[in-house]
Amino acid sequence: MDIGELREQIDDIDRQLVDLYCRRMDVARAVGRYKRENRLPVLDSERERNLLNKVAEQAGAENEQGIRALYHLLLDHSRLRQQLDGHPESGLGQQIREAVSAMPALFPEKATVACQGVEGAYSQLACEKMVRYPSIMYCRTFENVFSAIESGLCQYGILPIENSLAGSVNSVYDLMIRYHFYIVRSARIKIDHSLLALPGVKMDQIREIYSHEQAIQQCSSFLSRHKEWHVNVCSNTAAAAQMIAESGRQDAAAISSGHCAALYGLQCLSSEIQNNSNNHTRFICISKKPEIYPGADHTSLMLVLPNRPGSLYELLSRFNARGINLIKLESRPLPGRDFEFMFYFDLEGSVASPSFRKLIEELDVTLNQFTYLGSYSEIM
Repeated sequence: MDIGELREQIDDIDRQLVDLYCRRMDVARAVGRYKRENRLPVLDSERERNLLNKVAEQAGAENEQGIRALYHLLLDHSRLRQQLDGHPESGLGQQIREAVSAMPALFPEKATVACQGVEGAYSQLACEKMVRYPSIMYCRTFENVFSAIESGLCQYGILPIENSLAGSVNSVYDLMIRYHFYIVRSARIKIDHSLLALPGVKMDQIREIYSHEQAIQQCSSFLSRHKEWHVNVCSNTAAAAQMIAESGRQDAAAISSGHCAALYGLQCLSSEIQNNSNNHTRFICISKKPEIYPGADHTSLMLVLPNRPGSLYELLSRFNARGINLIKLESRPLPGRDFEFMFYFDLEGSVASPSFRKLIEELDVTLNQFTYLGSYSEIM
C-alpha cells in the first residue's frame, strides 16, 4: 500500500477512537452519578490497577508502556468527568470572576508598599516601576513584608522571587507556603552590581566584603579573583552600602547598585562585576485580596499532587490540552513531611479564556491541597 492508503486507514482508526472516547466519557458520567447517589469515592485504586495490568497484557510486550501511558491519561479524564459533572461553580471560580469584574482599568498609582531593605534597595526600584507614587515602608526581612500585608499595615508588598543567574530566592518560596496572599503584578529589574567603598579607599586596602547572598552568588567570578577578601552576608545590597558609609571603615566594601553610591556618598571601585551582563531579578507585588486587572496573562499556583506515578504528567497534560504555556515549575519540600513537595507553577494564558477558567475550576475541585496565587501582568 502507498502512503495515502495507509493514512486513510489511520484516519478511519482515529474516527473510531474518537467515537469510543466520547462513549467512554458518557459512561463515566453515569458512573459518577451512581457514585454520588451511593456516596462512593470517585477513585477506585484497585479497579484502576487491575485495568492497567489487563490492558498492558492485552497490548503485549511491545506496546505495554504506550498503552499504560494512554490509559493513565484516559483514567484521569474519566475521574475528572465524574468529579466535575454537575458540580456548581467553586468558591475560587466565583472569587476570580468577581475580582475580574471589580477591578478598574488601571493599576493604582498611589499605595502604601512594604519593601525589604533600606533606601536604594532593588526592591525599591521594582516598587517604583510597579507603583508610580508609592509610600514605602521598609522591612528588615522578607517575612516582615508578608506580615505587613497580612496585618493590613500596607496595601502591597514587593518581593524578589527569582534571578536569571542565581535562580529562585528559596526563602521567599518557603514563606509563600506559610502565608496567605495574592500576586497582583510582577516586574523584571536589570541588576548591575558595583563594588562600593568610602571615598579615597584603594582596591588593595579591601579585606572584607558585605552584600546579600544572591548578589554574592551573582558576582562569584569577580570575588574568586580576590581570595584575600572575607565575604560577609547581610540582609540587603543597599543595607550593605549604608553600613559601609556609616562604619568609616577603610578595609571594607559593599557589593551594591551604582544608585547606592550616590545615595550614600560612596565611590565605585569597580562596576558591572556580576558574572553575566544579562542579569535580571523578577519581583512580585503581593496583596491581601485578589486583584485581577485587564490584560492579566500570567497566573501562579501552588499545589500538592497525589504521591503516585504519573500524577505530575497527568497535570501537565491538562495544561497542554488547553494550550496553556508552562513558564516555570519549582518544587519545594514541605516542612515536617518527609518526601512530600509543594509544586509552584507559573502559567502563561489570559485569565479571560474560558478554557483557562475551566482548568482552575478543575484543580480547585479535584486537588486536596491547591492554592491560587493570582493572575497578573508582568512589566518588562
